Amino acid sequence: MSELINLDLDQVHALAMRALTRNGMGADHARAIADTITQGQRDECHSHGLYRVLVCVQSLRSGKVDPLARPTVSRPAPSIVSVDAHRGYSLLAFQTGLPLLVEQARELGVAALVIRNCFHFSALWPEVEAIAAEGLVGLAMTPSHAWVAPEGGSKGVFGTNPLAFAWPREGREPFVFDFATSAIARGDIELHARQDKPIPLGWGLDANGRPTTNARAALEGAMQTFGGHKGSALAAMIELLAGALIGDMTSAESLAFDAGAGATPCHGELLLAFDPARFLGNAMEEGQRRAEQLFAAITDQGARLPSQRRFAARKRSEREGVWVEQALLDDIERLMA
Repeated sequence: MSELINLDLDQVHALAMRALTRNGMGADHARAIADTITQGQRDECHSHGLYRVLVCVQSLRSGKVDPLARPTVSRPAPSIVSVDAHRGYSLLAFQTGLPLLVEQARELGVAALVIRNCFHFSALWPEVEAIAAEGLVGLAMTPSHAWVAPEGGSKGVFGTNPLAFAWPREGREPFVFDFATSAIARGDIELHARQDKPIPLGWGLDANGRPTTNARAALEGAMQTFGGHKGSALAAMIELLAGALIGDMTSAESLAFDAGAGATPCHGELLLAFDPARFLGNAMEEGQRRAEQLFAAITDQGARLPSQRRFAARKRSEREGVWVEQALLDDIERLMA
């Protein structure tokens, strides 16, 4: 491992902005992307922090991404907000559609935000946390590239296909989970490959379909789902809901569209927002009490809630800054040469 350098969060954001804009990314897109990259680095999700600058610039240089695309909004139904990213990144499209999603969820009780024709690299927890910050329950899902074999298979069909959920809690961090339906995020295998570190069995298969601990072999072969057939079924569900249902590409189609360019996956994203106030009405306080009883039943026996580690890292990073490998900073600086 290379030397570690301490940066404050403003420096992380400025570095991401500089690398993106110097490679031709429009300022609005760069700002939305840098916001999310900074959140990833802040929460010690290293595979979704500054490392993603390299991925974004590679995607820009591939010619696939439109760095100046302006998202456009349509309303195909009262409960559906649709944003066409026009082959730009998803994050500006999300920021564009979020206020309308919140408005419709509060009016109707439940609403959907559909983002189409977008390039997507980020974790989903920043998006569902943004929904929870409005006092709404959030759910998000997206396909990616067909890197992941179905249970019992050996060739990629699914993407890493993350699923994220957030439940707002009065006066404290929301209950949040965000996980790939693959055994691990692809970025984590890429980081192992960068550092020449072995991966655990169960993460991936080599090109011959054999389980491997070699990160590079897994990247050249196929990733595996978590939980065997259960993760495989959830991955298929996400292909259907966030691909076929919204009129956008499946992971296999996204990989074919990439055609070896090495860009970030291009596809769609589906987000749902539920308004507890509309569901519960006068029983709002009772519903919140039941939720808190559930959380207490988990933590009172010594178990932790998902994202507790991430929230602790957030407080630490806001206080002390973050530590970044010098080798990664050197790679980012080379992108600006």
